[in-house]
Amino acid sequence: MADKRDYYEVLGVDKNADDATIKKAYRNLAKKYHPDANPGDEEAAAKFKEASEAYAVLSDAEKRRQYDQFGHSAFDGAGGAGGFDFNNMDFSDIFGGFGDIFGDIFGGSRGRSRNSNGPMRGADVRTGIRITFEEAVFGCQKEITINYKETCKTCNGNGAKPGTSPETCSKCNGQGQYVSRQQTMFGMMQSTQVCPDCHGTGKIIKEKCPECYGSGYKETRKKITIDIPAGIDDMQRIRKTGEGEPGVNGGPRGDLLVDVRVAPSSQFERDGMNLYSTTYISFAQAALGGDIRVKTIDGDVKFNIKPGTQTGTRIRLKGKGVCHVHNQNSRGDQYSTLVVKVPNKLNAEQRELIKKLDAISGNTLHEFDGVKPETHEKKKKKKFF
Repeated sequence: MADKRDYYEVLGVDKNADDATIKKAYRNLAKKYHPDANPGDEEAAAKFKEASEAYAVLSDAEKRRQYDQFGHSAFDGAGGAGGFDFNNMDFSDIFGGFGDIFGDIFGGSRGRSRNSNGPMRGADVRTGIRITFEEAVFGCQKEITINYKETCKTCNGNGAKPGTSPETCSKCNGQGQYVSRQQTMFGMMQSTQVCPDCHGTGKIIKEKCPECYGSGYKETRKKITIDIPAGIDDMQRIRKTGEGEPGVNGGPRGDLLVDVRVAPSSQFERDGMNLYSTTYISFAQAALGGDIRVKTIDGDVKFNIKPGTQTGTRIRLKGKGVCHVHNQNSRGDQYSTLVVKVPNKLNAEQRELIKKLDAISGNTLHEFDGVKPETHEKKKKKKFF
C-alpha cells in the first residue's frame, strides 16, 4: 500500500475538510476524468478510479475515522479494487444516473433528453461578403447567392414516400434517445445516448421519398438581398432571420449569418466612428493662414487655418466621421493632420524669391558662411607587426 497516494491529496482537500467540500472536490475530478468523457485514455481512467476510491472512504464517517487512524492499512485484504470493496458503496448522490453531475458533458439534463425528438430549430448558416469603405460608411444593399435547403414539395418535409408516413422508432419508443445501463465496479451506471436507429428524430422512414431521398428537403441556389446598415465596421456580422437550415420535427429555420469584410480606404483610416486623414497645404497657406481644402467622406470642405500653422497640426471636423450602426443620427468626427508640402522643383524666379524671403527672415541660407565644415578623417589601419 506504500505506493498509494494519500486520499486527501488525491481529492485536493485538507484533512479537516467537511463533507460538502469533499463531495464538491470529487464531483470536479469525476467530471474531468470520467471514462465516458475520455474514451481510450487509460491515465484518465486510472485517475477516475483513484478519486472514486478516495471518495468512497472519505465520504463515509466510519471509514474516514479508520483511515485517519490507520491509513491505507485499515482496508488491507478487504477485497475489491486496490484492497477496497466498492460493491456496497452508494454513488447515487454523486452520479444521479449521470444526468445530474454529467449533464454538461453529455448534452444536458435528463428532462431535456425526454423532449429531444420535439420541434428543434435549424442550424445557422454562415457566409461572407466584401464591401468597399464607402459602402460601409453610407450603407448599401448587396445580393448574394447561397445553397438553400427548401422543404420537399413531394413529401411536405417528412421524408416519406407519398401515401406512407414515418413510423415511431421501436428502439427508443419515439424518444430519440435511450438509456444504457452497465454494471461497473461502482455499481449500476446508466447514460443517455442518441438513438442510433432514428438519429434522435424518434421516427423511422421505411419508404423514402423519391425526390428528397428521405431528407425532407431539396437543395437549391437562392438569391438573397442583404441590407447593410450605414456605419457597419470590418468583421461585424449581419443576421438574416429564417434563412438558415430547416428545422427538425416542425421546428423553425435557423438564421443566415453574414460576416462583413470592409476593404481599406486609400484616403481615410477608421477608428470606431472617427476618421483620420492627411491634408497637404502649401508654404504660403501655412505661413499666412486662410482657407484650405480638406477632403472628407462627404466631399471636399473649406477649413480656415491660422497663420504660422506647422506641419503635424491636427484639425477636427465635427460630424464628418461615420454614423453609429444603430443610430444614423449620431456621427463621429474626422481628424486631419496638416503637412506642409515642399516643392520638388523650382524655377529661377521662385528660387530668387525664396532667397530674398530668407534674407529678411533670418538669413538661414548663410548661417554657416565662413565656418569650415567638419570633415571625417580616414582612420589609419593599425599594423599589428
